[in-house]
Amino acid sequence: MRAQLFSANSKVISNRPPFSTRLMPLWKSAEQEPLLPTNMAKEEQKKRVLVVGAGAAGMTCASHLANHPDKFDVTVIEAADYCGGQAFSIPIDKKKHGASWLNQGVQGGSYIFHHTMTMFARQGYAANPVNLQVSFGKDHRFWTNVYPTKLLERHQSEVKRFYWMLSFVRWFELIFALLPIKYLMKLFWFSYEFANTVALPMVALFLGTGNYTPDVPTIILERLCTSPTYGMWYPADKESIASNMPPMIVFPNFGNFYEDWRKDLVKRGVSIRLSTEVTQILSRDKDGVVVKTIKRTPMPDNHNSTSAWTAEDPVMNADANAEETTEHYDEIVICCLADTAKRLLGRTASLRERQVLGSAKFSDDITITHTDSVYMRKHYENFFNESQAVSSLSGVDHSSRVDFARNNFRPMYYIKPYDADLTKLEMGFDCTNYQAQFPPEVDFDNHVFQTIYLNKQRDGHLWTDTEIDESKIIRKDWWHQLCHSWTHYVFVVPWMPLLQGRRHTRFASSWTMINAHEVAVMSGIAAAVDLGAQYPEDLERDGFALLSFRLYYLLVYGRWYRRRVKKEDRMGEGHEWATGIYGSVYKGPGVTEKEREMWREERAREMNGGANGLANGLANGHGGK
Repeated sequence: MRAQLFSANSKVISNRPPFSTRLMPLWKSAEQEPLLPTNMAKEEQKKRVLVVGAGAAGMTCASHLANHPDKFDVTVIEAADYCGGQAFSIPIDKKKHGASWLNQGVQGGSYIFHHTMTMFARQGYAANPVNLQVSFGKDHRFWTNVYPTKLLERHQSEVKRFYWMLSFVRWFELIFALLPIKYLMKLFWFSYEFANTVALPMVALFLGTGNYTPDVPTIILERLCTSPTYGMWYPADKESIASNMPPMIVFPNFGNFYEDWRKDLVKRGVSIRLSTEVTQILSRDKDGVVVKTIKRTPMPDNHNSTSAWTAEDPVMNADANAEETTEHYDEIVICCLADTAKRLLGRTASLRERQVLGSAKFSDDITITHTDSVYMRKHYENFFNESQAVSSLSGVDHSSRVDFARNNFRPMYYIKPYDADLTKLEMGFDCTNYQAQFPPEVDFDNHVFQTIYLNKQRDGHLWTDTEIDESKIIRKDWWHQLCHSWTHYVFVVPWMPLLQGRRHTRFASSWTMINAHEVAVMSGIAAAVDLGAQYPEDLERDGFALLSFRLYYLLVYGRWYRRRVKKEDRMGEGHEWATGIYGSVYKGPGVTEKEREMWREERAREMNGGANGLANGLANGHGGK
């Protein structure tokens, strides 16, 4: 159908009047009969946009294009049988764990995620607040942001040097910005143990950078400790490096959220085709974009296996006999990983595109969701450890923190350096402590955990995944994860403006900047705006959201977004959402004020359901017997 439509339009366009006629004065040409019926002319003006991928970037892009039904005809194609990409939910046993669902790939974020929380609000969802507690290491290598431990006491001189180093690097940021952290640690003479058990986990936590953390540029570590807006560990502590419990947010049920978003987009005229895969891009020229697609076979859990048409997994051979279909579009937005984008472009890729997209590095990681409390006790500190706690550091009293931790230490995020190689890490979550749909008190043996093993090809020999009891594994998920190496900020990010918008192609995904859900959302908005959609007025009145978008648009598209809302209208909806330092703390719709509000709402619904059932029974004459 789309191929026929394209051909018909091509014929109409080719039957233009002679050149001399087209040079006639406007007043004279306006008197002529239109070449096409007015309604057909309007339809022809609509750009047919293909969005490849229905993750955060793709859905956001489609949503903002759909705000202009007179300008865009939007199609979203997704190889999986669900929307959301890495952000999805799985069912779990509520009787055992206290909740019926679990967010799997993406769990939470920061109050600076203004665009993300606004997207939640538009679909009637809200994130919940949480104060983040972490547990790094085990036994004599254990430390936490909740209370001081012997590890920090043992390295007090290095803690003070680290604090001084942050100020020094801040002053000379341009010099140190892209220096890999591993060289920064050596430059300032930090010990092997301190660098790998204290400094590196602080960064790995923020981005999930995992075993590429030593290659992360210094500016990320420095800003995490010195930035008053997005600095997770701001302000740095002179005695214990990090003594704050960062105010964070945990996301709502992503399965429901993205499904409701999909239904909303369909109502607004967007064509969303799940279990459909783009196999290759045939051409990108003055006539638009030509792609080939196949129909995938949906899997019961909606996660379709890798098809035979991709090169990422040579073992998988799904849908090898699927028939390719050729489709035509005016513009394409590629919302998938850089290496996948490079493969799809194939022979149409320019030298510049091959160089930039090929410079992004990825590793293959696995997340095992399980309930093996024995494994967690063996490898992590899950409870207050009296033997490792200290009440003072460098003569400064910290007994109040210790007293608080005795009854309130509930770590949510774990990192464990491997004893055989401290530069390599294992990461994990206590999802019961972290996610807001769980009750505040659940027996530890019924907690739901996630353990993440990183970079199979290089570090798989260090993994301890075989120690997890198979009978307690809920799910295994493989990820092709971006590595935030310094090379990413030298060979990929600075060159993105040279790719965007060329030959009817744009790229939107978190890899275009930094691996965060908020970046994915902004990348989708940026692609839509670059195509001609309007940036939302309420977000434009949110000063921090506007600044964040402007900086992203400048760095990734090379253009400065000009404000559209007039000065007299800037006090409307959205201007009060930005609070805190520089407006970084979001206080608009899409986030609640109380922790575990999701659990309270679920409990209230169950109680109301029971009460309504009893009332109906009484009304029908069944309750009195």
